[in-house]
Amino acid sequence: MISAQAWADARLLWDYHRMHHDPRPCSVAVGLGSHDLGVADVTAELYHQGMAPVVVFTGATSPTTRTRMPRGEAVHYRERALQLGVPDSAVLLESRATSTAENIEFTKAVLAEARIQTSSVLLVSKPYEERRSYAMMRKLWAEVEVVCASSPMGLEEYADSIGDARMVIDMTVGALQRVLLLPGWGLAIEQDVPDVVEAAYERLCAEGFTSRLVPEAAERA
Repeated sequence: MISAQAWADARLLWDYHRMHHDPRPCSVAVGLGSHDLGVADVTAELYHQGMAPVVVFTGATSPTTRTRMPRGEAVHYRERALQLGVPDSAVLLESRATSTAENIEFTKAVLAEARIQTSSVLLVSKPYEERRSYAMMRKLWAEVEVVCASSPMGLEEYADSIGDARMVIDMTVGALQRVLLLPGWGLAIEQDVPDVVEAAYERLCAEGFTSRLVPEAAERA
């Protein structure tokens, strides 16, 4: 049973993680691999809206996705996008990355190999990964403009769509930990974390929403 206070705290983190960018046309849309096929859905919708002429799906597998996406996150994303009418000619695949840092590094290489000039990236992720992904892009690919996008769902609706509310809150907490830690490791830009958000994070940790926290020394971004 998730308490009313935990839901309230999780909603604070959820809203903070969103960058609240308005989608606009970019050189390329990049769908960051994860357990959530909704990322592919949003990427396909943005493609059909004319927001990017080319799509890159990036991601191998993780302990969370190994069973759900046995062929790899990027492969499953691509298949979903093709089902949604994105032409195969508009999709590039990066299927080796096992961390966000690698998503960025390997996507840059794929685009360079395809000779695609990239001045801006429409970065599509899970809602609670927008801010961390943005911060990492600004550090690791600083020369491009970054516009973030994700499903417009609220926390409760999103948790229902995934079918595991506790996992979603755990991941939301884990994403905040990374926002706090990654700048110190040279993997992300510094961002202001309001006191009210950090207090909500601490309460959620105290309530046991910690399965997606990692020891600092083991962090792989």
